[in-house]
Amino acid sequence: MSVKASLFGLAFGDALGKPTEFRSYADIVATFGPRGPRDLPPGALVTDDTQMALAVAGAVELALAEGPLSADRLEPHLNRLFVAWARSPENNRAPGNTCMQACAALERGRPWWEATVSGSKGCGANMRVTPLGLVPGLSEDERAGASQLQAALTHGHPTGLAASELTALAVRWLLDGLAVAELPAALRARCDSQRQVYRGDWLGDQLWRRSAAGSPEAFAATGWDECKAALTGLEDAVRFVGPDADPCAAGGAGWIAEEALATAVYCLLLFPASPVDVVARGAASSGDSDSIACLAGAFAGAVNGEAGFPADWYERIEYRTELDRLAAAWS
Repeated sequence: MSVKASLFGLAFGDALGKPTEFRSYADIVATFGPRGPRDLPPGALVTDDTQMALAVAGAVELALAEGPLSADRLEPHLNRLFVAWARSPENNRAPGNTCMQACAALERGRPWWEATVSGSKGCGANMRVTPLGLVPGLSEDERAGASQLQAALTHGHPTGLAASELTALAVRWLLDGLAVAELPAALRARCDSQRQVYRGDWLGDQLWRRSAAGSPEAFAATGWDECKAALTGLEDAVRFVGPDADPCAAGGAGWIAEEALATAVYCLLLFPASPVDVVARGAASSGDSDSIACLAGAFAGAVNGEAGFPADWYERIEYRTELDRLAAAWS
């Protein structure tokens, strides 16, 4: 169980999924074989998924340097670093439209609850949240609230918020020793326990009021219900869909947050002790391959530790210096 393996696992999955995104399953299988790409090339490049995860990590570090984590401390740093990412010349990896639209509004000085794309629950909400599962010393409420806030700056739909919280908690629970087989049930239980919890201390009142929900509780319930529906049946899918089929047949295509989470968890369930198989299976998918594989890699790394991935992969991946620094700081 390793912070470093989870951080790097995110980047490994992202890099393996980069060349398979936007390709059909048949094309991926014809090129890489039925279980996907399994060799990380030297100088492997990542996508906006890893870039934005590093922005979240940087914002959390800066906020914690000022005191206990809170919305007032975290939001300005998220805002500034998201805008900096959007303006960066390295942001040339097919970034999501929702993230770019929201970041443009943030740069114009709009408050985040107006800048966010309120109807979007795209996987950009949770593909970048892994650092909030890995940073040590947070309470579960701090981890959950901060995870929802980082999502809300760009993706204002309640399902994006709930899926982000679940993703960060999954990383944390696995890092702390939760058995892989127990993860789906634990996530569904979280959906039940949080169903009408709106984190106003992190999100304020404006976000839910911009929706059609009649109350903050109703707003939150939509997100948790949709996440639970996506996570239901994954255990059966391991038997009935199996390791050689498109994983999107089990959890969904992953373009939206709850499906990215569900399909990544499914890949982990298929190969709980083999991180390379997990990220390769995520990359060999007909949907949002890089986001599915990056989440799957974060989960698999948290469970299996550094030795689960080939040693030379750690030297081949883009942003390895920053990933190493974070791993050393948080381990």
